[in-house]
Amino acid sequence: MNLKTIREVNFDNKRVLVRTDFNVSVDIDGNIMDTYKLESIVKTVDYILSFSNVKLALISHRGRPSNKDDEKFSMKYLIDDLQKVLDMKVKFVSDCIGEKISNELNIVEDDEVILLENVRFYKEEKKNDKDFAKKLSEPFDVYVNDAFSVSHREHASICGITKYLPSYAGIRLIKEISILEEAKKAVNHPAIAIIGGAKIETKLPLIKKFEESYDKILVGGRISIEAEDAKIEFSNKIVLPVDYAENKFDIGEKTIEEFVSYIKDAKTIIWNGPLGKFEEKPFDKGTVFIANAIAKNKKVFSIVGGGESVQALNQTGNFDKISFVSTGGGAMLSFLSSQGMPGLEVLTK
Repeated sequence: MNLKTIREVNFDNKRVLVRTDFNVSVDIDGNIMDTYKLESIVKTVDYILSFSNVKLALISHRGRPSNKDDEKFSMKYLIDDLQKVLDMKVKFVSDCIGEKISNELNIVEDDEVILLENVRFYKEEKKNDKDFAKKLSEPFDVYVNDAFSVSHREHASICGITKYLPSYAGIRLIKEISILEEAKKAVNHPAIAIIGGAKIETKLPLIKKFEESYDKILVGGRISIEAEDAKIEFSNKIVLPVDYAENKFDIGEKTIEEFVSYIKDAKTIIWNGPLGKFEEKPFDKGTVFIANAIAKNKKVFSIVGGGESVQALNQTGNFDKISFVSTGGGAMLSFLSSQGMPGLEVLTK
């Protein structure tokens, strides 16, 4: 895709709003369970702040808050971790629209960034409300989208705001697109796609797309059961489970063995979605075996995306053994299956 990028912009003396994806989980003590989404925006932030007299604010959603009083979804709980990741002071503002934002931008220091409150505290965000989008834009001169993982959504802070500000793609977003474009082509063979999770209707376009250039598509999780129940006919490239664990909550021993046999010889692997009811032991076994098998293949170029797949990498200590971990789950599926990506389309030249 030919997108407008931040490399084309002089940010001197500009007020810049960067759309990030800080939709992360926290434990009962308020600690972030995984900081890789925070880490993904470091290069964009550093690049923008390398210009003179820049005022930079970050905006994101987190969770599905029912209203503004749903405090557990506040962005303020990310401040400590974000400061460590960015290695600078982060100033929290308890709103994402209004005069308060302009006032804080006036006094923010050169070595500080601003973190705005959860944009989904406003129901207008998901509706892509144009008046709300304009309010988001008013304190700023430039908008940057560095959140690939939400770019399949037509929301105000992703699409609507681009009608009111010069808008560009951030460094991480461009990297995601570049790598996933290569993944579509499956340059190195054998090429294996592993598709799990649920909702066969959303995964079927991706499976069909992979059939064009991949050698085998290993299908597990709930979608394999849904496909069998719907009596969907596949080509011989599709490998469905030959057995299951108890109540079909996981792929079975024979299936694990077969899947691993494909994985160990692969030169390209892309994985999205758990192979079973990963959140409940012992039904995490299939997913854990897959994560370990990919990590053991030293000659493979591997891409993993989707929250539970990434969680499996972390739990098995394999995160750093993967060639590229995408920040996107649904966005990765949409992009790879050539479905609409509204957040990218509004950034095209």
